[in-house]
Amino acid sequence: MNRDIIYNLLNLQIAKEQYAAQLYLSMSAWFYEKDLDGIANYFRIQSKEELMHAEKFFDFLNDIGGKIVLQNIEQPPYEFSDAQEIFEKALEHEKIVTQSIFAIVKAANEIGDYSTAAFLQWFVNEQVEEEASASQLITKIKLVKDNPSALYLFDQELGQRVLTAE
Repeated sequence: MNRDIIYNLLNLQIAKEQYAAQLYLSMSAWFYEKDLDGIANYFRIQSKEELMHAEKFFDFLNDIGGKIVLQNIEQPPYEFSDAQEIFEKALEHEKIVTQSIFAIVKAANEIGDYSTAAFLQWFVNEQVEEEASASQLITKIKLVKDNPSALYLFDQELGQRVLTAE
């Protein structure tokens, strides 16, 4: 296994992060249509974070001398049955991203690419946080699902989220 494989995996990860940004923006749009602007805000910030992740991969690949080759990004879904489905799809997607990052870590370790393995440690930790957060939000959306007052409070809670530098 040579470094070109790592470069390819990093290029693919840029596309996965960009797709995640589109997916979360699509989810945000669904909530805006339902006048749940707080939850829409949460997913909009998720989208922005994913773009920041893509840029981190982009910059790292550039820094290590890899050729950056941007990939096609498939259109995300835009129709969902309800809020719970959206949160469940968000968790499902985070698990896919986690496995993708793990695969790059494994490949980097196999060839002794310690700089890439070290770079990816931040993303490994980030994914633990992302999956835990998504799981908690699923629990909450299940609790408030049929209670308009509770949904209002949940919407207000997620509306407080702001983008922070990573």
